[in-house]
Amino acid sequence: MNARRGKSGADGRRKTRAILQDLRRYESRNITFQDPDGSWPIVWKRARGTRVWDEEGKEYLDLTAAFGVAASGHANSRVVRAGQRQLAELPHAMGDVHPHALKASLARELSRLTFERWSQGKPTAASRHGKTIFCSSGFEAVESAMKTALRATGRSGILAFEGAYHGVGYGALNATHRPHFRESFRSQLREFGTFLPFPTEEDAGVRTREIEKQIEKRLREDRPGAVLVEPIQARGGIRVPPQGFLRRLSRLCDRHGALLIFDEIYTGFGRTGRWFACEHEHVTPDLICLGKALAGGFPISACVGRSDLMDAAWPESDGEAIHTSTFLGNPVGCAMALAQIQELRRRDLPARSESMGAFLSNQLHALAKGCQSLEATVRGRGLMMGLELRRHDGTPATAESLALVKKMLHSGFILLPEGAFSEVLGFTPPLTITLAELRRTTRVLKSLLT
Repeated sequence: MNARRGKSGADGRRKTRAILQDLRRYESRNITFQDPDGSWPIVWKRARGTRVWDEEGKEYLDLTAAFGVAASGHANSRVVRAGQRQLAELPHAMGDVHPHALKASLARELSRLTFERWSQGKPTAASRHGKTIFCSSGFEAVESAMKTALRATGRSGILAFEGAYHGVGYGALNATHRPHFRESFRSQLREFGTFLPFPTEEDAGVRTREIEKQIEKRLREDRPGAVLVEPIQARGGIRVPPQGFLRRLSRLCDRHGALLIFDEIYTGFGRTGRWFACEHEHVTPDLICLGKALAGGFPISACVGRSDLMDAAWPESDGEAIHTSTFLGNPVGCAMALAQIQELRRRDLPARSESMGAFLSNQLHALAKGCQSLEATVRGRGLMMGLELRRHDGTPATAESLALVKKMLHSGFILLPEGAFSEVLGFTPPLTITLAELRRTTRVLKSLLT
């Protein structure tokens, strides 16, 4: 038996090396980082629930949900079956020409989850439903929102925030702040985005008021068509704004005629302990961008806007859409998204995210308090938590953070670094993660930190 396992492990290692060699030879070399010492990356073979297995048969606990996608767990049986059934019946339809039933069902469900739910109990005049533009990736949803804002307001400018990540398409790059993603392409960008500081909980008070004054000045003088913001910055380092900031931002937008766009591609569908992160402050945007966890693994995203706004921005189709794509509202993606939403609701995973997140936060705070080698700070909401690591001189502990991510991988835990300097360990596991799994994670992390 041991001999068989040894042979299987050797076969897996050979297969891993062959796969990585093919990627090195045939994929753009800027995509998959491969450490020269062979310690990174692993090659995924299968996943279920919170677990991932590589080609060598080693098991890992996934603390990333694969970029936040697997909210109801990897390979959730109900979501997978929905996709399989649809794939066998109708794998593709005709986007903006001949529709299929599930596209209508998902558009209706997204309206109910967003604008209809948010306007419940309000006067009839304030009641709203949502209208959707379906897309394939997150940045396309952002660009759909930008186009909607331009058509609705006639104003092309976008106000965005330092640390923001809204994707790498040419439109979205105008609002993605980090130079790493933008600098190579600036000569081809119109650069219609203006960046202002993003206030965090640590900035509450005078600093936040100063930022809000800057925002109002830009809204008044530049007259942008929209403000685009992540209610919690994910790739920016799990940065949470001060309580009340989003509500005040909404009022500023209303005052100056700018649309408020929430990029909830990462934070949506229960990640932060609410269906959507904007609900922590009971703020309703004009447009919301959704993706990642929407379908639990199929590439589908959506820009959902207030119906009156969408109707004002976009004319009735005359047979040729202004904005469309081949895979708009793909049937398999719609089927999986409807099943994913049903699973999140059936298992009450947004509430579970809140309770599991509170436990994880307490565990990380205890770990940070006992950390002697570095200064550690915990922040986040629900199961979107970050552990920022800095040296005692205040500089980002980039090398230490990256080394920890690699050590955790070799110990059987998949983590990713976040933040401009990769100084933040991000925790965005499947919302189905257990207390025992979180305890084990923090216990191993503590042993590697101290």
